[in-house]
Order: sequence, then C-alpha cells, then structure tokens
Amino acid sequence: MKRLVILGGGESGVGTALLGKAKGYNVFVSDKGKIKEKYKDVLLNNEIEFEDEKHTESKILNADIVMKSPGIPDKVALVKQIRETEIKVVSEIEFASYYTDAILIGITGSNGKTTTATLTHHLLKQSLDVSLAGNIGDSFANQILEGNHNNYVLEISSFQLDDIHDFKPKVAILTNITPDHLDRYDNKFENYIASKFKIVENQSAEDYFIYDGDDQVILEWLGNHKIQSKKLPFSLTKVIDEGAYLDNNKIIITIDNNQIIMPTENITLEGKHNIKNAMAASTVAHLLKIRKQTIRESLENFQGVEHRLEHVLKINKVQYINDSKATNVNATYYALESMDAPTVWIVGGEDKGNDYNELFPFVNEKVKAIICLGLDNEKLFEAFGNMVDVIVETQYMSEAVKIAYKVADAGENVLLSPACASFDLFENYEDRGRQFKNAVRNL
Repeated sequence: MKRLVILGGGESGVGTALLGKAKGYNVFVSDKGKIKEKYKDVLLNNEIEFEDEKHTESKILNADIVMKSPGIPDKVALVKQIRETEIKVVSEIEFASYYTDAILIGITGSNGKTTTATLTHHLLKQSLDVSLAGNIGDSFANQILEGNHNNYVLEISSFQLDDIHDFKPKVAILTNITPDHLDRYDNKFENYIASKFKIVENQSAEDYFIYDGDDQVILEWLGNHKIQSKKLPFSLTKVIDEGAYLDNNKIIITIDNNQIIMPTENITLEGKHNIKNAMAASTVAHLLKIRKQTIRESLENFQGVEHRLEHVLKINKVQYINDSKATNVNATYYALESMDAPTVWIVGGEDKGNDYNELFPFVNEKVKAIICLGLDNEKLFEAFGNMVDVIVETQYMSEAVKIAYKVADAGENVLLSPACASFDLFENYEDRGRQFKNAVRNL
C-alpha cells in the first residue's frame, strides 16, 4: 500500500486526504499549526491518521508521495529533507488531476485570476456541467471524490504550480504577471515568471493558451520559449487575428475563423482590467461552444467577486468600495485607475517589498486623503506624504472608516485597496474586507 503524506490540514490537505484514502493510499496528515475543528472532525470520521502543532519526521520521511500545502515554502528544513530523499512532492491540483478525465481550465496570474475564474464558471454553468475549484471554494480533490464533473475551472496560484509534474489543462489562462510573492522566489522576478508559465509546460498542440497580449513580461517570455499549445491572446490596444481584442467598445473574439462580437456597454464589471477579464472568460466560453447570446447575458448579470472593487453602500452620497483582495500594488493600480471621483484611500498592511511608484500619477490625480492601516506605515508616509494634504495612520478598521467618513464629501469615494497582505492586523483579506463592510454599515 502506497503511503501518502499530506503537509497542511486545511481545505486542500483534507480534500486530498479523502481522495487519497478512497484511491487506496495509506494516508497521514501533518500540520505544524492547529488544524481547525471542522477539518479534524472530517479526518476523525474518515479514520485518517493526523497530527497537529508538530511534524514527526519518522512518519513523514517514509512517504511514497507528499502533497504539500501551497502555504509552506520550500526553504522549510523539513521540505528540504523530503526533497533530498527524492520523495515526489505534488500540489493538490496535481494529485487530484490524476483521477479525472474532465476538461480542465486552469487560470493563473498575479491579478484578476479570481474574477476571471468566477466569471468563466458563470459563463459556462448554464450550458455545461462545470465546477469551480483550486484556490477558491471547495477542494478540487474532494470535488473529484464526491462526483466528478465534466469540466473544472481552476484558479491556480504560483505556489500550486511549483509542485506540478504532469498537470495538463485543456485551456490555460495567464491574466498578467507583475512582481508578487518575490520573498518565496529568492527575490528573483524571473523565478516567479517561470513558476507562472508552468501552467503550459505539459500542454500539447490540441490545447489552448489564453493570455494578455499587452503584457510585456508575458510577450518577452514567449519570445524566448517555445510552447506547444495554440496561442489565443487578448488585447485592448491591437487587432488580434486569433484571440480577442477591443474595437469601439466591442469585444471581438476569433477562433478558427469563427468570430463573435460582444458589446461591452452593459457589462456589470467596471474598469479596463475587467474588460480583459471578460475577454479571457468569453474566449473560453467561445472555445467550448457556448452560444453568443448566453455569453452576452451572463456578462451582463455577473455580480462580481466579494472583496474585489465591491460597492458596499452609499452614505451621504459617498460611495464606499471594498477592494480588500488587492494584496499587491498592481491590483491597487487597477482600483485607483477605475475611480471616477476624488477618493479617500485606505491602504497598508504587510508589505511584500512593494514599489509604489506606478501609483503616483493616480494618487496625484484622484486621491484627496490617505489612511494608512498597518502596523508599520513608514514606507507609505515616505512614498505619499508629500502628495496629499491629509495622511493619517491607525491600527483599527473601525477608526479608519470613521476618519474616512469625516474627510469624504458628497460625490466622492472611500476605497479600501490595501496593496499589501493582511496578516499584520487581520486573519486574511476576507476578514479585512468583512471588517470594513461592518464598519461602513455601523456608521
């Protein structure tokens, strides 16, 4: 009996444990932190051996295969030991894909992947048996166990791609590449880029690669590396023969001489970056033969993703917007770009080596006040202190929202778009976004 060891007892770990057990593995789950009660109950009920708040090496280094949670970096001593003993290390995405013949649509990128994945699922679900998994929602492994769907839309992080070997999506999407998580990649941008491109490494000529044809980083990499799959770029600035482009506010998508045209006036998502997300998702829908009418209607009734430019409430004619999911500078760039009125900007958190220069034009043009919400706000004061009349700091969301309420005038916006990770003051970006929404509702 082969031994499957799982590092990390969260959603992906427990899902993999259940699938592994069903496929005849001897399964052991080990988590250095505390496993949540709901996951412990699942493991106990399924008689799967586990430990938490420690890693027992003797029970781990005898594995045939290790599934490593994406949150555990390679520089951890135990992971180094596992690799030195040449035990195969896989991600949940890789392990689960061994047990399905479904069409896989893999979506990665520094920004926009959650919106693109959610939107793609929304465009397909009326016509196809499709499920959403990966970095989002229920575990991919567990979904395969509970009832295999014919199609999966998978949101995939670079950390999940680091541990793939044979994973081969029928359709791969790369929304964009900007510096992010460089602390996990020896602070080398090229390592992070290579990680993102692992999504296409096993694709063949029958598969498709959809990507941002305006992204210089992507174009440069493609110029230096050959890939097997059929390329379908999308662009806001140039005419694309095979793929998608924008012409007079219409999205034009061409695949194998089959063209569809989608008007953008009634798309519910705002901002140029969301036109790109819509292009990527619609290209998948067109590829999978979804009717034009269905794509159009679905684009017009899509509700967006929580914590991503989410309009919370209008109070005294001031619009409060929750963009807590903006955990890097590029995401905040899109948020500020889409503001159409003077904005009070709530920013800050755990900085991942941010360079704020690209935000300067928008801050000068659109931001009237800055509220820094983090344990260490020195870098924000250095970057933006001279650009706005009002810059203050706080460690409490409720206080940040009260200050914003005092500073914002009718017709203006209050935007939470942190450009940083949330772990200094919050459990995660969802917790940060919910606290913002609660604080706004309590005004």
